[in-house]
Amino acid sequence: MRPDAAFPAQGLLTSRLAVVSAGSLLLSTGFGADTASFEAARKVLETKCLSCHCPEKTKGELLLTTRESFLKGGDTGPAIHLEQIEKSELLTRVKLDEDDDELMPPKGGPLKSQDIAALETWLKEGAPWPEGVTLAPRPKTALPDWNAEPDPAIGSIEAFPKAVNLETAADFHKVLVVARFNDAATQDISRQVKASVADPSIAKLEGTLLTPLKDGSTTLVLEYRGLKTEVPVTVKDAAKPRPISFQLDVMPVLTSSGCNTGSCHGSARGKDGFHLTLFGFDPQGDHFRLTRENPGRRVNLAIPEDSLLVTKAIGAVPHTGGKLFEKDSAPYKALVEWIRSGAEYDQGEIAKPTGISIEPPQVVLKGEDLQTPYTVKATFSDGTDRDVTTLSSFSTSNDNSVSIDHRTGMSVSKNRGEAFLLGRYMVFTEVAQSIVIPKQLDYTRPELPEFNYIDKHVYEKLHKLRIIPAPLCDDETYIRRVFIDVVGRLPEPSEREKFLASTDPKKREALVDDLIARKEFSEMWVMKWAELLQIRTFNNGPQQVSYKAALGYYNWLRDRIAGNMPFNQIVKEILSSEGGTFSSPATNFFQIEQDTLKLTENVAQVFMGTRIQCAQCHNHPFDRWTMDDYYGFASFFAQVKRKNAEDPRERVVFDGDGEVPHLVTKQPVKSRFLGTATPDNFGKQSRREAVAEWLASPDNPWFARNVSNIVWSHFFGVGITDPVDDVRISNPPSNPALLAALSQKFVEYNYDLRKLVRDICTSRTYQLSSATNETNETDQRNFSRALVRRVRAEVLLDCISQATQTPNKFKGLPLGSRAVQIADGNTSTYFLTTFGRATRATVCSCEVKMEPNLSQALHLLNGDATHNRIQEGKVVPTLLEQKKSPEEVIRYLYLKTVNREPTAEELGKLVTAVNEGKDENEKQQILSDVFWALLNSKEFIFNH
Repeated sequence: MRPDAAFPAQGLLTSRLAVVSAGSLLLSTGFGADTASFEAARKVLETKCLSCHCPEKTKGELLLTTRESFLKGGDTGPAIHLEQIEKSELLTRVKLDEDDDELMPPKGGPLKSQDIAALETWLKEGAPWPEGVTLAPRPKTALPDWNAEPDPAIGSIEAFPKAVNLETAADFHKVLVVARFNDAATQDISRQVKASVADPSIAKLEGTLLTPLKDGSTTLVLEYRGLKTEVPVTVKDAAKPRPISFQLDVMPVLTSSGCNTGSCHGSARGKDGFHLTLFGFDPQGDHFRLTRENPGRRVNLAIPEDSLLVTKAIGAVPHTGGKLFEKDSAPYKALVEWIRSGAEYDQGEIAKPTGISIEPPQVVLKGEDLQTPYTVKATFSDGTDRDVTTLSSFSTSNDNSVSIDHRTGMSVSKNRGEAFLLGRYMVFTEVAQSIVIPKQLDYTRPELPEFNYIDKHVYEKLHKLRIIPAPLCDDETYIRRVFIDVVGRLPEPSEREKFLASTDPKKREALVDDLIARKEFSEMWVMKWAELLQIRTFNNGPQQVSYKAALGYYNWLRDRIAGNMPFNQIVKEILSSEGGTFSSPATNFFQIEQDTLKLTENVAQVFMGTRIQCAQCHNHPFDRWTMDDYYGFASFFAQVKRKNAEDPRERVVFDGDGEVPHLVTKQPVKSRFLGTATPDNFGKQSRREAVAEWLASPDNPWFARNVSNIVWSHFFGVGITDPVDDVRISNPPSNPALLAALSQKFVEYNYDLRKLVRDICTSRTYQLSSATNETNETDQRNFSRALVRRVRAEVLLDCISQATQTPNKFKGLPLGSRAVQIADGNTSTYFLTTFGRATRATVCSCEVKMEPNLSQALHLLNGDATHNRIQEGKVVPTLLEQKKSPEEVIRYLYLKTVNREPTAEELGKLVTAVNEGKDENEKQQILSDVFWALLNSKEFIFNH
């Protein structure tokens, strides 16, 4: 047996494949030599070997990326012999029989004869290797190299980032390049482009990695198959060293490696005797634990490489969390360099990160196994930026469509679908969108008219997904849909007849204009915002809201929405309100919730659509918010005070003294807006006046988007961001461009709800039918068809009342009032409760239940909502008294409930059933049963 026969075959080149010592004739420098053989061998190595012999995976301790690493070899000896190339393991192993266990590569079948010939030719020529070339794994799906024939299907190439700034000697930037096809598809070509620096004395280029040489400006020129793009490069302080930073270099390693998560050392009690703060919310505390607890053990200043912090991370010693990264990787070097420099905490003020970006921001991938690398760039408070890809972690929202390597940011396409890829550096998280479509797909982009800007953005997204939208709905469907959505009731037969008879090509627009001018429109939106503002009565001692106060609050809101007051002004009045809860009804907002932190969370969730609760105890793991953000925002509401009024049912809200202590430092926190810069002082404004003005202004990017998303969700049954009050980086909008356009229009309209509703209801997207085709049948988030939606509780009860001609009676309201007019959240009925009316106990949008269930079905079948109302309303007897024939009665019932004529088959069967009645009483009962069946039908209960 050969000495190495005991080692099993692993990887594309096993642990036995290595390189002879540097003193032999291993590799010629090849500088200036003909490198055609190298390029041919390079393609084989990169597509067949490098996936197992790259920095991320070094099977047999063999790395095949650079000339130096090739010379170094693996752990068991040489891989090639240039003097006797036929003895080279590199060739021997790829020529073995297909059923040999030691055949390389072990997966994907043996190499083709031309691939083996390419390796042989390269070795015969002395294995030339151009200076500065670094090999990297290349997927089999990679496009041809830059010097291939031009491809007319590729419209352009695009580089990321758009500009490179290199500051200090330690700085670097990786540039990624994608090919953009004419059909909106993209593919990474970073490894295939020809890259060159216009002035090579300013920046050094390895592949597409730029490092500084001297101060100045130049450009990175990228060429691919006849196409060209350039990236500006600026170098500053090229000779200035950048000291290793605990907060900017070490903490990101701990976070990206998962050390401070709740399942590891970030748990409340730590793990294995070592505790870190969750997601690094207290860097100083973490530094103390690393350097002062168990001194000389976790951090070894004498021999940094032997520090437990390092050896556990690379798996050199047992570690419960397993191996986190490779030796000599970027995270490893960051930790070792920090320890070698003294393991100190950052001295004085350091530049703080202000945000990150992940690029490319959107890709459309045709087929499986397409690799796309991602880069993360951080910006800092001193105006600098850094490529922090190696200090970041990555995750995917849909591993079934796109997977991504947690550490490297390399993604791979899988099955058709859409995924959002998250990049996280320190407390910052950003997202990129990745769409996967089948490679071979019979698809032609349909030519569709755009009724307004909404359709443009929806169509563009559908095109990228290769989804063909449903056709337009007919007039019968549209009038029912828009009546229910806009005014919360059914169209009367006369309204329907007039609309269908109109030949005006703009009759749908005219109908929308008519509906949004009605008082019922205002009542619908008063109801929706009364839910979010929790308008209800309760009595909890001093934290009470009497019926008079709740009714006053409701009427205050109703008057402003009915008067079409700009919605930002309504919110501004609420947040800055003061005085008695009777005399100044908007102050009830502060009476309903009196805990400062919960009040803060409510403001963020209701008016900005974001849940910041997680940041109360630690930095938010899936969003941008930190503990400093949380307590800084809470500071705006710390001075809200309440006192008794003369009337024991009334309370007075005013501003006094008060601060919010930070959970960690226990010190008062300075007020700060969420996500935007905050002035040093607010002048004569109180804190609440300042935050009210900011929150309801165009300077706040969250407010207009949140309201626009809420309005959109009402008409489509799903938000662009869904749930609508869970806006976060890790829950991005399904169509960011659409949401941005809606919010921009909302601001341009001076926050006019009616104009925004008109845009939505007159868009072609809203007017699509619910019919499915093979491309859109599974679509629930991209608005390619109308979703069938159960009518919400209040509107359904009002529709039943309207159809049966029976008035409702609710506490505090006159007979005949609509359910949508109920002011008090605690006023309800069994029907409303069963069908999911919001209790208004929380600000969560989830309080409104739209899912059908068995209790609802039983109540409609047996309860008073249908049977008793049919008897009380006497619709059928009245029609018969008017000498209407059974056929006319049936037609009328259809028009009153499902707003269409019965089909010929339906009408024929029902008329036959009625005529089988023995007498007039039995015929009347059969007609009442038809009425009951219609009210229980899915067609009545659902909007479609």
